[in-house]
Parts: sequence; structure tokens; C-alpha cells
Amino acid sequence: MLARMLKNTAVQVFKQLSKLQINMKKILLICSFIITGAVIFAQQPPRKVPPEQYILFQNVKIFSGKSNALSGNMNVLIRDNKIEKISAVAIPVDGKANITIINGSGKTLMPGLIDVHAHLQFWNLPIVTMATADPHYLQIRASAYVKDMLMAGFTSARDLSGSVFGMKRAIDEGLVVGPRIWPSGPMISQTSGHADFRNLVDLPAKANPYPAPGVRQGLNAIADGVAEMHQVVREQLMQGASQIKLAAGGGVSSNYDPVDVTEYTKEEIEAAVADAENWGTYVTVHAYTPRAVRMAIDAGVKCIEHGQLLNEATIKYMKEKDIWLSLQPFLMDEDAIPTAPGSDNEAKYKLVVAGTDSAYIWAKKYGVKTAFGTDIQLNTIGTTRQPFYLPKLVKWYTPAETLTMATADNAKLLALSGPRNPYPGKLGVIEEGAYADILLVNGDPLANIKLLEDPAKNLLVIMKDGKIYKNLTQ
Repeated sequence: MLARMLKNTAVQVFKQLSKLQINMKKILLICSFIITGAVIFAQQPPRKVPPEQYILFQNVKIFSGKSNALSGNMNVLIRDNKIEKISAVAIPVDGKANITIINGSGKTLMPGLIDVHAHLQFWNLPIVTMATADPHYLQIRASAYVKDMLMAGFTSARDLSGSVFGMKRAIDEGLVVGPRIWPSGPMISQTSGHADFRNLVDLPAKANPYPAPGVRQGLNAIADGVAEMHQVVREQLMQGASQIKLAAGGGVSSNYDPVDVTEYTKEEIEAAVADAENWGTYVTVHAYTPRAVRMAIDAGVKCIEHGQLLNEATIKYMKEKDIWLSLQPFLMDEDAIPTAPGSDNEAKYKLVVAGTDSAYIWAKKYGVKTAFGTDIQLNTIGTTRQPFYLPKLVKWYTPAETLTMATADNAKLLALSGPRNPYPGKLGVIEEGAYADILLVNGDPLANIKLLEDPAKNLLVIMKDGKIYKNLTQ
């Protein structure tokens, strides 16, 4: 039928072109292309539709991603990559040829965890290697370690600085094992800002025509002025950024910007916001101080990363403006951001740590939308430490509140990307119709959240997009 339609179309094209007195040889050539294409298409064998795949979890207690307590024993049926049915009674499986049945034995089924402040390209990369190694090696190295995040139970990650567009594509195509990724591309910084990792010997910029290594490798980007901001932001959107990240204030790991400084002007941030909104997404900013945060909010930013130095009035202002606070449990412990003893970086980190407690307390007091992320960076054992970050939140939240933040709440922040969301659909919950990103926990994480610190032992099943990547129940 289609071949006949295309042939008729070719005849009509022939008649119309003849009226226009176009060279007959060209007419015949065009028509032959159409007819040949129709014949080739007609000769193609029909595309085989893969059979539906089913996975049935029996006898599990459920943490839905929103609940304050576990359910009674339930059964959950997965169809391809979605949760199809949740039932307290047995779910019949007759007639389902491609089905895997997992007996949960009363263990806890919960949504996969989400890290909304990740750096997958350099979370465990020594800084010397990052500055000197072959960029192709850095990409391969990062892809080799990304599986560790999934095996720690994190089925989704929002990457907030780095060149992970290729990694995301490779994961989505099944070439590499890893979590879903919402990429920002490089963090965008002003000259002298938090993501300007040049040394003083590289200045002035006009005397050095070559981009710094970090810029060449897509780890960071530098934009000064409204025009450059538009260009760099649009470059990230062109590559597939799901959101844009700017450095709006000083940071710990950068050497030349004190943590109290405000970076960018309101007009420059507004330029980034305009481009992001034109693409249906949003801007988030690295910022600690009230001045930097207020300016960013007034410029149209929707999310603040860090914020440990905020005062109570500014956190209340965030609630009034409906702004997300992506906060991390920075403490003086084994997971402290690596800094040289006695350095300015160490002093800056101690200042940030001193504000962590009040930031969480005020965010909870005023009901600010708060997200969980780790911000692991340049830590050679970073891949092994990720599971230890979430349990730290029980200092300020109940285990149920903590797990809700890392699942359903974080999923709401990911959805802020709107049409740029690479995985549109219900995420971070155990509900019918939601993506099948699922963990089976050996025990009750609401009673003992530290179970998550040992994923090798306590995560019996790890599933992402309906595919099982680990199953210890067999």
C-alpha cells in the first residue's frame, strides 16, 4: 500500500515538474529516487517488536518515596520499564512468558536514590590528573567508574559541572552502565570566579590565546559580560544541557576567590536565565552568601546550590519566592572536601561547615524546598563514600524525611527541567505508572538508615528503567 502511494506521488511530482519545464533528465532522476525508495522500503522485513518483559516482586514492604512508614506485605508488577500494578493480594502471572519472580521475603522495596549535586567526571579524580591528563583518558576513566554510583543505589544524578554529555548518551544506549544523568555541562564562571581554575601565570588572558585545560575538556567555562554569557549558555543547551549552572559566589576549592565574594552582575545572570527559559528550563547557581543568593533569585534563578552561609532572613526569602535549596551535609569528618592543611581553602571549608547546621535548621523551619546532593569532588575514594552522605541528614530530619528528600523530592527538582527533562515521567516513587527505578533493601531503612552505607551487602536488588543490574535474592 505504501509503495503504491509513493509511486502515485512520483507520478504527480512528474506532472508538476513537467509544467515547470524542468529538464526531463532531472525529472526522471527524482522520480526514480522516489520509486526506488518505495521498493526498498516495501522489501524490508517487518520490524520485530520485542516481547514484553515482566518482573514481579512478591511479599515486599514498600517505602513509596513519600510515606512515613512501610506498608504491609505487597506485590509489585513491573512491565518493561514501568510499575504496572501494586497489590496486597497475589498478582496473577498466567500467560506472561517473559517473567522474573523475586520473592522479597518481607524486605523493603523503595525508589532508587537520586543525587542532585554530582560531578561524575571528577568525583574521584586527583586534581593533578584532571589538570594534566589526556582528555580522552579522562572520559574513559569517568565512564569506568560511573557504574559505582548505580551500585551504591543511586539510579539518577544531576551533574552540575563536567563534560558528561557523551557519558549520558553511552549509558542511555546501553554501552556503559550507570545512572540516569541530567547534565549541565561545565559550570559557567566569570573571570576570577569559582570555576576559573587558571593560575596567575596564565594572566592576562589576552596574552594567552589558548583556552585553559579545564575549558578545553569541558570541566568549566568562563564567560564575562552579557554577550559571552549568551554564547556559553547556548553552547551548553546545544549539547543537551537539561539545566544551566553558574557560579554566583566564591567557593572552597577555587584558589583566587574568597568565599564571601559575589560573582556576576544581575544583568549577566538575567541573560543566562533568559536563554534557559527560552529552552523551557532553569538556572541553578553555586552560592553561599545572602548577597549572592538574593541577587541570583532577583535575576530569576530557580535553585541555589549550597547556601551554608545564609542568614535566617534570606532562607525565609527563598520560601517566599518558592526557590529550591540544594544543600549538602558538609561537616568536619572523613568526607570533608580535600584541602591543604593551613591553606585558605581549608579556612573557607571550615567557615562553610560552621553554617551547615543553621542552614538545615532554618530550611526545615520555613518549609523551603530542600534537595539532597553529595558534591563529591577530587576525592580518590569518592566512589566508596557516596553511600555515607544520606544517613548524615538524620541529624536534622527523620529517616522517612531523609529518604523522601533523596527520592520523591529530588525527582520534583529534576522535573524542573520541563521539556529539557531527558526522562519525562514519574520518578522517585513506588507508584503505578512510575519508572521502575527500584531498590530492594535487606531490612527496614526507616528504622536503620545506616543500612544504605553498605550497599554491597544490603541492596539485594538494584533496578533502573526496569532492568535488573544486581540480584542477590537468587
